[in-house]
Amino acid sequence: MFRRRRPHPDHGEPPNLYMELRTRMLATRPAEVGLAPSARLPRVWAALMEQGMDAGIASFVMVADGTTSMYTSTGGGIIGGGQHQEVARATLAFLDAAEAHLELLQPVDVPPLPRTGAVRFNVLTYGSPRSAEADESELAAGHVLTPLFYAGHRVITQLRLLDERRERR
Repeated sequence: MFRRRRPHPDHGEPPNLYMELRTRMLATRPAEVGLAPSARLPRVWAALMEQGMDAGIASFVMVADGTTSMYTSTGGGIIGGGQHQEVARATLAFLDAAEAHLELLQPVDVPPLPRTGAVRFNVLTYGSPRSAEADESELAAGHVLTPLFYAGHRVITQLRLLDERRERR
């Protein structure tokens, strides 16, 4: 899952498989996957926390049914992390944070990719998608989106712990 992959030589345009997975997620409608507004998540049904790095982009996809995936523009990833209770719990906590901070994100037609060195939060709502981006250093130092950043890193931690448990077997 988090093993090093050879960086894609052209960070400017991610490989097709990565873009296909991302585009498919962004085109999904909540009703297609059995989701509707709830008391817990009345507006948010999914989110992508995307990190732009020198070698490429990592997208963490979190859905209200607990579905959790991570894929990278360099060819790595994991699908189905949310089948594990700890990961699904962290995913729902991230979506709670997205719901609480939704007003800080701007409506967008098509959620953009992050800049290198930045983290972009692309939140899918029952209305239009919303998006915000900040430099990773600002998020770590204290920013209005820091709670969302830390909630996303709790998901990443659970995915890493899952990977470590798999490797020990």
